[in-house]
Amino acid sequence: MTGPAWEYDGYRPEEERLRESLCTLGNGYFATRGALPECTADAVHHPGTYAAGCYDRLTSDVAGRRVENEDMVNLPNWLPLRFRPAGAHWLTPDTDPVTDHHQVLHLDPGLLERRTRYALPAGGSLHVRQLRLVHLHDPHLAALRTEFTVEGDTVELEVESAIDGEVTNSGVARYRDLDGRHLTHVHTGTAASGTVWLRCRTRTSDISFELAARLTADAPVTHAGEGRRAVQRVRLRLPPGRTVTLDKTVALHTSRDPAIGDPLRAAVDRVRDAPGFDELLETHAAAWDQLWRRTALEVPGEAGSILRLHLFHLLQTLSPHTADLDVGVPARGLHGEAYRGHVFWDELFVLPYLNLHLPEVSRALLRYRHRRLDAACHAAHELGRRGARYPWQSGSDGREETQQLHLNPRSGRWLPDHSRLQHHVGSAVAYNVWQYWEATGDLDFLHGEGAEMLLQIARFWADSAGYDPHLGRYRIRGVVGPDEYHDAYPGASRPGLDDNAYTNVTAAWVLDRALELLRALPEPRRRELTEAVGLAEDEPARWEEVSRTLHVPFHDGVISQFEGYAGLAELDWDGYRKRYGDIRRLDRILEAEGDTVNRYKASKQADVLMLGYLFAPPELRSLFDRLGYPLDERTWTATVDHYLHRTSHGSTLSGLVHGWILARARRTDAWAFVQEALRGDIADLQGGTTGEGIHLGAMAGTLDLVQRGLTGLETRGGALRLDPVPLPELSSYGFAIRYHGHWGVHLRLRSGLLEIAVPASGRGPIDLRLRDLAVGVRPGETARLVLPE
Repeated sequence: MTGPAWEYDGYRPEEERLRESLCTLGNGYFATRGALPECTADAVHHPGTYAAGCYDRLTSDVAGRRVENEDMVNLPNWLPLRFRPAGAHWLTPDTDPVTDHHQVLHLDPGLLERRTRYALPAGGSLHVRQLRLVHLHDPHLAALRTEFTVEGDTVELEVESAIDGEVTNSGVARYRDLDGRHLTHVHTGTAASGTVWLRCRTRTSDISFELAARLTADAPVTHAGEGRRAVQRVRLRLPPGRTVTLDKTVALHTSRDPAIGDPLRAAVDRVRDAPGFDELLETHAAAWDQLWRRTALEVPGEAGSILRLHLFHLLQTLSPHTADLDVGVPARGLHGEAYRGHVFWDELFVLPYLNLHLPEVSRALLRYRHRRLDAACHAAHELGRRGARYPWQSGSDGREETQQLHLNPRSGRWLPDHSRLQHHVGSAVAYNVWQYWEATGDLDFLHGEGAEMLLQIARFWADSAGYDPHLGRYRIRGVVGPDEYHDAYPGASRPGLDDNAYTNVTAAWVLDRALELLRALPEPRRRELTEAVGLAEDEPARWEEVSRTLHVPFHDGVISQFEGYAGLAELDWDGYRKRYGDIRRLDRILEAEGDTVNRYKASKQADVLMLGYLFAPPELRSLFDRLGYPLDERTWTATVDHYLHRTSHGSTLSGLVHGWILARARRTDAWAFVQEALRGDIADLQGGTTGEGIHLGAMAGTLDLVQRGLTGLETRGGALRLDPVPLPELSSYGFAIRYHGHWGVHLRLRSGLLEIAVPASGRGPIDLRLRDLAVGVRPGETARLVLPE
């Protein structure tokens, strides 16, 4: 096969979890990790299949407490297919000699290929080649083709295929004290010849899952139900040098699916009517070809190869099929069980990219937030405030899913978790609403669900701000910022910090946008909306006041991360690096020493600098001017330098944000951070975390770094604004976007030139702004502009 591919040579048990994550196949409806079908879940392997938005809640006894957790459920495993010479033991690479092993993820057609050569106990060898797909056109189908070829004497090969309901959520070691057995009422049976089925339910959410499997071979297939497994067996005669093929086709339905009656009947009928493997591969590859064209990104070299892999995993998690589902942006994709499949703030890094390629998917993801607006309003009410407080971790129904305890694997201690105080997630939702509107011009959404969310988030910030007469300013107290290391003042009896700069500045931005929206709404809609939410007559005036007078602390000529940050101790960074090497998780190191990171000027990831990620320099200066704090270039540069030397980068998002910021603030240092962002998952820089699921926000963020970060692209004020900062290592690239109804607008930067081609259509021209230059580009035209030095 031709085209870009991700390849692994040799069998290395210590790398299997990482390979399984990075070789996951999915279609936005469900995804399956790249585990070997002959291997079961153990310390090396974790086969996992996850359906978007399917959660279950269980209660466990942990550290003397009853702890409730909601997990994205590991579904029955459809992969199992094991084999052995008749009368011998089942072959696996963990128990038998493997003389060759090669795994290839073919990105263009969305196909996983593996080739393994087993040395047989009686002499000779068995070559196994498999092709796997999770169908992109029909999101309920998956297929596995297995080709057996023997060298030496003729072999009678026994093959067993199964759907395994004896699975648990056990893919993350630090969660294993928690109850992970989510499936119950497992039943199996047979349908037509060559077809078996399995059905089951989740224990508390009562979602049913129905899988049907069809096994096709040139030999009789027998069926059996063995406990929680639906089993099929076949005996193959393998003459030397002749390849024998076995095809397994699987259909998955759940009780959450629309337009079906009986999910089991739907699964059985779908697998019965599914075409053969060759035709499935053809329609699957055609669907991928169409999707690649809609999301075209052309970057040369190694960076381009990694970006292609990142885009592949983004599209497998959030595909056009996602537009029909009630799902959010799972921080670890559909690739594993880390973070329990929860939704955090990663859409802040994902939606700006999707807005310009798959806006229907962005809209669906925002509607996930809108459906949970009532829950967010209830959470705010519990704090005695109006408006909406979105949870730091979301799952099925919008309640706060953040755990109250977390395990430090270094010390073995369970510790209080205060990350639910990251109220800035509401600002991320508001930012995404506004970004979506700017990119698409979708007034119906902005004036409808978008306005409802934006106004309620603004109300929460206005009610959260208390006036300090000594400062003459409003303050927001008791929060945790994006940094996450600092969750309390040293020695304090209560968690939370005051006046986190990121939180306060983004809150001011939300209030300003809410006021702008209120002024722009048609009068009938404004009246309808204010009546529906019970907006008091004096609230907009308070929003105006708070948005102009929120306190932002400074120290030594730089923006303080929070009030009191200046009084923290400096950390001996060199000393800790000498002692521990990798100090990305400095918080765990210090806690294991009996210390706390709360005592030090040390950040896990970008906090203050996130402001420079969200807002282009002119908009950021305007924001600070509105708050009464002049922000000149020297102050911002000093702020960047200050935190650059005090951040451990314990998050995959940190390198991304720093690379984005430094591309404009200090270009010579940017590429090292861009490389870290690109390599974060493929090299597993966080030390074993990628095997538990990819980091979707970081992957999407690297795509957006090319699309918006290096081009300075903004969709603001009805214009496409560009202010490119080409890095020497990444100075030539191109991509296609969808903007205000224009499909396939192509931008290319190379050799100091910007080229923008607008496809022919009946729409009006695109207003293009390149710094101080304004150009109208009509459909069917191409503009070529010389970039200013």
